[in-house]
Amino acid sequence: MEQQSEVPLLKRPGNGDHIANNANTNTTNNDNDIADTVGDQAEQDAAQDTSVSIENKQTRKLFYRISESPPLHLISIFALQQCLMSIAGSLSTSLLVSELVCAKDVELIKSQVLSSTMFMSGVTTFLMVTIGVRLPVFQGPTNIYIIPLLALSEMQEWKCPTQEQLAEYYGNSTQNVTVDTRGQYPVPLEIIHGKLGTLMGSLMVVGFIHFLIGATGLVGVLLRFIGPVTIVPAITLIGLYIYKTVVRFSETQWGVSLFTAVVALILSLYLRGVRTPLIAWGRKRGFYIKWFPLHQVFAILFAILLGWCLSAILTVSGSLSDDPLSTDYYARTDSRNYVIRQSPWFFFPYPGQFGMPSFSASASITFLLATGFSVLDSIGDYSACARMCFVPPPPTHAVNRGIAIEGAMSFVAGAVGIGHATASYGNNIGAIGITRVASRRVFQATGVLYILMGVVGKIGSFFITIPYCVIGGGMIIGVGIFVGIVLSNLQYVDLNSSRNLAIIGVSLLLGLMLPHWVEKTPDGIQTGNEDADRIIEVLLSNPCFVGGVIACFLDNTVPGTTEERGLNIWQQEYAEGDTTTSGTWEEGPEVYQPPFVPECLKRSMISKYIPIIPSYYKDPSHTK
Repeated sequence: MEQQSEVPLLKRPGNGDHIANNANTNTTNNDNDIADTVGDQAEQDAAQDTSVSIENKQTRKLFYRISESPPLHLISIFALQQCLMSIAGSLSTSLLVSELVCAKDVELIKSQVLSSTMFMSGVTTFLMVTIGVRLPVFQGPTNIYIIPLLALSEMQEWKCPTQEQLAEYYGNSTQNVTVDTRGQYPVPLEIIHGKLGTLMGSLMVVGFIHFLIGATGLVGVLLRFIGPVTIVPAITLIGLYIYKTVVRFSETQWGVSLFTAVVALILSLYLRGVRTPLIAWGRKRGFYIKWFPLHQVFAILFAILLGWCLSAILTVSGSLSDDPLSTDYYARTDSRNYVIRQSPWFFFPYPGQFGMPSFSASASITFLLATGFSVLDSIGDYSACARMCFVPPPPTHAVNRGIAIEGAMSFVAGAVGIGHATASYGNNIGAIGITRVASRRVFQATGVLYILMGVVGKIGSFFITIPYCVIGGGMIIGVGIFVGIVLSNLQYVDLNSSRNLAIIGVSLLLGLMLPHWVEKTPDGIQTGNEDADRIIEVLLSNPCFVGGVIACFLDNTVPGTTEERGLNIWQQEYAEGDTTTSGTWEEGPEVYQPPFVPECLKRSMISKYIPIIPSYYKDPSHTK
């Protein structure tokens, strides 16, 4: 059974706290005893009482720890906030997939892709938190998988047909077709399903490889050659390159986007030392004032709601254009209300819903690269989440389980046809640091809520109506936190070393230069082989690949000690948990214990050969 959390821990010290008052009373009585009693025993008793009093007065770093469960009404609100924090990523990625498969104006496909994305995010999050790494890590369409989508969109074979090509297509076809209100021909469903099928097959192959990396324990092998000097440039480039997507949403109304971001920053950072007085009631105490950091805990939720209200005011006042071709049209709150009316009440995603999967070498290579860096990013996310939750670093068996769950669910996501895999979402890890709520129950509820949004079509469609500018404001905070979490891995590295500074700087620079050159000169690569040109173009257009490969090569060839490279602490953290800073932990390594695994199996010889469970087996020959 997991511990239950009591709300009085959240009260401001000295405001009617019975525990503090009792501790102060005990301390006063003990001081009187010391004055009246002479002897060593009395002094020892006083020292013991003083230690107990100090322990009671210790402040907690988290409002709710991983294994604690808030009240049900707070769980639902916390889960809603986590959903709103990550809904921008789900919506933006599903829209990118829809644009890639030429379904930008096909609302039915867009709604199905979004519903399937939310459904898979919910299932993966619930499994990850429950039986995976067991940290409060949200699983969703991470930024790493946006890079392959952007790279594929630049390739000729993934270009959508023009209106002239569609007119010729329908002219040679016997089917009846009607143009939309703008006089545009719709893209045939067989073309859309064909492109989705290509993404499906490629993701299924890559997801299976991802699963094997975790299930076989290959993560430890990767950590021998890949450390913070490699991960920081590679993953940072994702955050820097993803600015195009943030601009795409924010430019609809920059004022609302910045307003949303500024509100979140003020509530979470500038007012983090302030607590809000709330009226509470208890059976014994009746009505009383309870001090609670309401604005900090719900900073993201309040920011999104206030940004939404500002968009509604601008919509009603006529400040935003009602022309669908205008940039600020999607900043209106009523621009996509028809999606709610047209969407079905219930939608059940299932494998093969968009047809049979197919295979593409270029798509598979891009997703394989994204998967490799997704594994490394997840390892960094696990470590960052453990630091945010003030628990020991995850041991090897927990990391292996987490990577295996991600891979298995990426395979299922490919079969369902959402066009991207699911991985650890760094934005929500940053939200833990802002709200100081790390309860596992909250993220399980977040997974269930995402499943409901995916199955109940009306709920998912409601979130589609969020103005793009509000989503952009949320992404400013989310992507910013994501980059900050990645840069936190530099704490392992000797930043006084010119070797490390040169490797990181050169990798970042080339990771920005080469993709920009490929974008500006699409015919710059001419090897004489069209397939080779396509593969090289895909590789060089991926900033994560360019920066990561250069950093990894230099880090493993340029002489440097393990301490200088940060590999000693990096690898130690993923052995069986670091025990050097146990004084700062809120909970111990028991948070990583997998459920439903019998103790006898953990202590048997078989556990040595199962990388996803802890092994307590002791060789009899070494017992003595």
